[in-house]
Amino acid sequence: MENSKQKHPIFNGEYEILSSLGEGNTSKVYLARSLKDPKKKIALKLLREEFLQRDKDSIKSVEQEIQILNGLNHKHIVNILGWGSDGHVKKPSGREIKNLVYLQLEYVSGGLLFDVCQTMGGMGEDGGRFLLSQMLDVLSYMQGKGVVHRDLKLENILVDENMNFKVADFGFATFKKIDRLKSYRGTMTYMAPEIKEGK
Repeated sequence: MENSKQKHPIFNGEYEILSSLGEGNTSKVYLARSLKDPKKKIALKLLREEFLQRDKDSIKSVEQEIQILNGLNHKHIVNILGWGSDGHVKKPSGREIKNLVYLQLEYVSGGLLFDVCQTMGGMGEDGGRFLLSQMLDVLSYMQGKGVVHRDLKLENILVDENMNFKVADFGFATFKKIDRLKSYRGTMTYMAPEIKEGK
């Protein structure tokens, strides 16, 4: 593809990066479309270099997130499609960015449950039951697999066009010594008071 005709960044020569889906302290997530099959879309998670260079635990947390997602298979958990440390982005200007750490994830079209709640407001008892039954189903599955998410919040739940949801962002998740967890993880505004108080 010639630079003059290239309108979007190209990832690994396989995907066209269309738009930003969101960003956090550890990564940026983009909507990308396959160059071979334009109907195939993915969520491309690119890890921030400053996060990866912070300390050795940062890289371990990414490796653990990949390991956990690779071991989970549930209709209410976002699927991991691929990963690597050899990501390569070619921008329309011709500038290239190499050696990116990335995850290729299932794209969920409806966006964040947080945004849906902001737009719709209260959903009533039927809506609450519909969403709660999905949450109980996925939490039961994760517990059976010995996985703790540690950052469940509206911003980490994606919804499709039918309001079925998928839990995403397993960056703080763990499966190690889950009965004795004491480390401080998650988002302050969603934490139970006893966690904030160190009890």
